[in-house]
Amino acid sequence: MTDAARSYRMRARADGLARTRERILAATRRRLLTMPYDDVRLADVAAEAGVSQQTLLNHFTSKEGLALAVAEALAPEIEALRGPVAPGDVAGFVRGLMRQYEALGDANVRLAGVAERIPALAPGMEFARGRHTALLEETFGGHLPADPRERRRALAALYAVTDVGTWKLLRRDLGHSRAETTTVLQSLIRAALATTLHP
Repeated sequence: MTDAARSYRMRARADGLARTRERILAATRRRLLTMPYDDVRLADVAAEAGVSQQTLLNHFTSKEGLALAVAEALAPEIEALRGPVAPGDVAGFVRGLMRQYEALGDANVRLAGVAERIPALAPGMEFARGRHTALLEETFGGHLPADPRERRRALAALYAVTDVGTWKLLRRDLGHSRAETTTVLQSLIRAALATTLHP
């Protein structure tokens, strides 16, 4: 076999593996976004993706590994939903937050609950929390105290009022509309920012 033929076969194999991986991720994503984690069965994912369960495990090792891979694949989508926000723009930040939570919030809440009892999922939640904190810092850092301890407390307050759990409370538990929830979140962020400036 020539080097060119060998290279072609290797590329074709790599492309095939990538397509298989994408089919598995897509099938898992559909389930994780609409079903409780415990109801997602690897056999069903494999069947939808057109592969054996062993092939699925060869790619992702375990159900937890598959869930973390889906979370990683969702990161660019979340960034796109959030969109660019000018520093200090409360309304713009909340618009992006609401786009994300309306699309993915229910699944986020379910997975957060599962991560509390399945340690293998904890890294995914830690990454998400770290990214959310970074976005708060990027948007509102110029309005936060310079003192490290006070700044940390201010970020914690902003995190609490913008967490998916707060969205769930307003939208799902209390039954507020999207517009009402948007208004409440904007008010909570402004109040938190005002408190950091005038403790």
